[in-house]
Amino acid sequence: MTYEMLVGDCAYSSWSLRGWLLFDAFGLPVRLHHVRMYSDDFAAALTDWPPARTVPVVRTPEGGIWSDSLAIAEGLAEAHPRAGHWPADPRARALARSVTAEMHSGFTALRGACPMNLRVFWKGFAAEDGVRADLARLEAVWAAAREMAGDGPWLFGAYSAADAFYAPVAMRIAGYGLPVSEAARAYVDAHLAHPPLRRWRAMGEAQNRTLDVYDKGLPTAAFPMPDRIPARAVPQGPSVNAACPYSGKPVAHFMEAGGRVWGFCNAFCRDKTVADPAAWPAFMDIYDS
Repeated sequence: MTYEMLVGDCAYSSWSLRGWLLFDAFGLPVRLHHVRMYSDDFAAALTDWPPARTVPVVRTPEGGIWSDSLAIAEGLAEAHPRAGHWPADPRARALARSVTAEMHSGFTALRGACPMNLRVFWKGFAAEDGVRADLARLEAVWAAAREMAGDGPWLFGAYSAADAFYAPVAMRIAGYGLPVSEAARAYVDAHLAHPPLRRWRAMGEAQNRTLDVYDKGLPTAAFPMPDRIPARAVPQGPSVNAACPYSGKPVAHFMEAGGRVWGFCNAFCRDKTVADPAAWPAFMDIYDS
């Protein structure tokens, strides 16, 4: 038995993104169950994960429930001490836990004014005083962590749970064009290029669901992700591969990339790959072979 996790819409659920990163970025397998937010299905789905009231929520291999992102982080760190969720150095670990807890409970102006949306870039967003104050605090927190850790793109050198918690804030900075320093922008760019985050965003594109509740009423542009391998869905094969690179099942849905046609067992497998082919190691293994 493996871990199972209930998550919301990948393009919008910032807390679900944190849950995903606490697994995927540390090489821990998890079986995802998706539920649509702002739908009649949401409350019904949670009844199978008591006592959770929101997402993400994890069922452990032993049948326990972690119904909060901090519980997920600490539970995984306890169960997998070598995975590296927290820095090994005691002083760095103390600061990492502190700034993670601050992210969990703070930055309310930024989070309220700039809900995460991985589908669009909002043009012309004007940050008000509360948002600017939160950005200043972010700069201070990130600088303190990097000063302790030294070189490296992440807050404490190696990727940690603190980075997973701040990833959705980095996506807000990218998606709203928020004013930050060059050093903070480099940290945002590291998140944008991070394969686990790219995989999460690709799943959101494959879900292809727009939630009007997140509409800011501003002109939009493409979300500023790194350049990707051009790909598009096509109606038919034959494909280079006979089995889906993810499930091993026979192919029935097709994509063109690199001048060749590739097959997948279902539309979701195809569409998440179309969104960002290089984010998926299993696909790239056959693409590069």
